[in-house]
Amino acid sequence: MIRTASELIAEAQTKIDCLDVQTAKSLYESSQNAFIIDVREADSAATAKLVDSINISRGLIEMKVPKLCSDPDALILTHCAGGGRASLAAFTLQEMGYKNVHAITAKFQDIKDTFG
Repeated sequence: MIRTASELIAEAQTKIDCLDVQTAKSLYESSQNAFIIDVREADSAATAKLVDSINISRGLIEMKVPKLCSDPDALILTHCAGGGRASLAAFTLQEMGYKNVHAITAKFQDIKDTFG
């Protein structure tokens, strides 16, 4: 049986820590070793991005994040346009061994309004 993207996202969200925007912002501000990874495609990030975010498309997470962050305890917040890709990326990072990964499961404009 083929599983849908919605099913995969829902499963990932049961295995990761999903955060609302305010909780994510508080966590980010209280951390000294933190990364915000925008997992949208590069063209979306080019038109609008968070001030402190790093764009790594979801399809490149496994290859690029270890070069960016070698500390498995570093705070990593993932975000996208609505939470789905962020959840899948957070699950992947957790499976890779990162221990402090959270998906911001909110609409991009709400994230942008909060994070700048």
